[in-house]
Amino acid sequence: MASASTKYYRKNRKALEVKRAYQKKYNKKPSEKSRRAELMAANRKKGTKGDGKDVSHCKNGKTVLESQSKNRARNRSKKKCK
Repeated sequence: MASASTKYYRKNRKALEVKRAYQKKYNKKPSEKSRRAELMAANRKKGTKGDGKDVSHCKNGKTVLESQSKNRARNRSKKKCK
């Protein structure tokens, strides 16, 4: 079953184009590039590449392993970690 946002963007192609243009610009930021590079390096170090797990940032700055679906569904709000 598709989410509400998916349904919206399927009906509103112009809005989808605007969103994709924004994401393209946002993902080019040096801060985002370094963030992705840091997480990929941690993924490689932990040997989790391709096993359905992601390295996720916590509020305290540490990283933890978490399922990709949980990590990517959170919309960047950082969770508390032990």
